[in-house]
Amino acid sequence: MRLLVALLVLVLLLAAAVAVLWPLTPAVDDAEHRVALRLAEHGGRDLRALPRPDRVGEAVVATEDRRFYRHHGLDVLGVTRATYEWLRGAGDPGGATLDQQLAKNLYTPGETGPTSKLEQVELSFKLEARYSKAHILEMYLSAVYFGHGYYGLPSAAHGYFGVEPSHLTWAQASMLAGLLQAPSAYEPHAHLARARHRQRHVLDRLVATHVLTATQADAAFAAPLHLR
Repeated sequence: MRLLVALLVLVLLLAAAVAVLWPLTPAVDDAEHRVALRLAEHGGRDLRALPRPDRVGEAVVATEDRRFYRHHGLDVLGVTRATYEWLRGAGDPGGATLDQQLAKNLYTPGETGPTSKLEQVELSFKLEARYSKAHILEMYLSAVYFGHGYYGLPSAAHGYFGVEPSHLTWAQASMLAGLLQAPSAYEPHAHLARARHRQRHVLDRLVATHVLTATQADAAFAAPLHLR
């Protein structure tokens, strides 16, 4: 009961903060322009549209934000879990949605602390109000860092495997999706064993979210990566 009351108070405080901060945070109409500037700065390639099939997108959603298509910028269940783990002394367990991660990359890069976190939540609501889920995922995959100097999915797909995003196998897509949590620590050229362990986790998440069967996931893990 105390947990439910605390959660209700948290939701009410968050709603009040959103209402107060809405006019104080930037508009997000320039999000696409910010993606283009980020890619130009780092020599990345624009995704332009989600590939078909979008295996990396499915893997990222399954691993990073499995309720992406059901929330509106903030995953209350994820925040509750993250808060509980933090209170248990587990450090920062994550819980940020893809919207929040996109807001961080485009509007508050390098910033930490509760004020920045709150601004990212506010901006995630604005992104949801302005863009479709497919567009948000497209911008996220265009702007995110995959390690080894590769910004955006097209650069990562070509740089690691020499193919376009639509030609990635499940083995390759799950490897790329696994890099996002820690691009340097999981970079497969330098840390292949770690990258493979993370790849297995991504494939397990795809099974848990019913994108792949266990047999398909095992086959993907056993398939060659053809890493350049």
